[in-house]
Amino acid sequence: MRHSPLRTARDEGELAALVDAVRREAHAIRSDRDLDPLMEMIGDAHYVLLGEATHGTAEFYTWRAELSKRLIREKGFTFIGVEGDWPDCYRVNRFIKSLPDSGTSARDVLHAFSRWPTWMWANEEVVELTTWMRRYNNAVPAERQVGFYGLDVYSLYESMAAVVAYLERVDPEAAQAARRAYRCFEPYGEDVQEYARATVLVPTSCEDEAVAMLQELRMHAPEYTEDGRDAYFNAEQNALIARNGELYYRTMVRGGATSWNVRDHHMTETLERLMAHHGPTAKAIVWAHNTHVGDARFTDMARAGMVNVGQLVRMGHEAEGVVLIGFGTDHGTVIAAKEWGLPMQRMRVPEAHAGSYEDVMHRTGVGDFLLLLHEEHAGPARAMLEEVRGNRAIGVVYDPRIEHWGNYVPTILPQRYDAFIFIDETHAVSPLHMPVVVEGEVPETYPTGM
Repeated sequence: MRHSPLRTARDEGELAALVDAVRREAHAIRSDRDLDPLMEMIGDAHYVLLGEATHGTAEFYTWRAELSKRLIREKGFTFIGVEGDWPDCYRVNRFIKSLPDSGTSARDVLHAFSRWPTWMWANEEVVELTTWMRRYNNAVPAERQVGFYGLDVYSLYESMAAVVAYLERVDPEAAQAARRAYRCFEPYGEDVQEYARATVLVPTSCEDEAVAMLQELRMHAPEYTEDGRDAYFNAEQNALIARNGELYYRTMVRGGATSWNVRDHHMTETLERLMAHHGPTAKAIVWAHNTHVGDARFTDMARAGMVNVGQLVRMGHEAEGVVLIGFGTDHGTVIAAKEWGLPMQRMRVPEAHAGSYEDVMHRTGVGDFLLLLHEEHAGPARAMLEEVRGNRAIGVVYDPRIEHWGNYVPTILPQRYDAFIFIDETHAVSPLHMPVVVEGEVPETYPTGM
């Protein structure tokens, strides 16, 4: 049952007119060929950002994968950048390029993702995608091989270890300097939360050490690049994560929009570095949550002083072509957790809140469909969708019982996205790490069952 405040006949009439307009413009999707209108709209754009309304829905992964495959095959896209940790995703990148000692099984490589929430990338849906990417790369010349990279900033300690390991191989003396620089973090036992809390209690931090190490690495770039352009780029990126990760965790404990903005600026900077690294013809696909992909200027995030990747890429790369695509659902199941760090659960996603964008789309009766929102490709429904409505957003922490109070972002949909893919009934991803708790049950191995 959809809960809603009392509505007047006028309200119901306007809603019915909107539903009818969306129904007429909805492109039903059943196979990847039904994405043809979207492929035409994307045209020669160099940036295609693909969202998701949750971090644990199978259909969001599979439809993004189908679109990504077509972008790679038909439009020559260069890499996929995801809302994931750089070190873990770089191992996937090496695997799909069949580099030495990179593994022989996508499942084994993805199973190594160990930072919670593991299910975001360690799932069967990503196994299928990365297996396809490896087959694709094996069939094309090296210069046309596609990559897979993490854009996120969370891997502070893992990235510092990667910098030291790289320098031990190319410059042992510099490796000693890196150990001294990063020693500042040692008292916190590789616990980023402990480090963050400490910087609040005592007016000190390891910022200078992290910045200095990045500068030192860059100063020696001409000699280090002789060891291999990709190897140096990987090391430099990890040093960048150490600098930005330190700032992120230090600002996170203080609350407010600052840490969010640090993170999304970092993801955008990483995306731009990857584009520069791959050359002037590079084209990027991004997989991230709708809250990172949909332009923040057309949500209540803007009032809170928050920016995001979609906004920053639009502002910085309009000339190269930027397409933002949101994803949504009315009801189904999802993998999430009741609190940060707790075991993953397969939860029920209730029907969308009455009057939300997802409710409007469900009422069309079309089922799964694509809706074009860009002004050059949309019809009359676009203008009717301009009013602010709730746009569902479920994170890794979720409680279906109270979602109406915290899981809808006030949004102007046709401004936030260039297109929207709606899946009426969705299903949870299939995680590689077991067990999965079914909502309402507690596993015998709790709380170490992950």
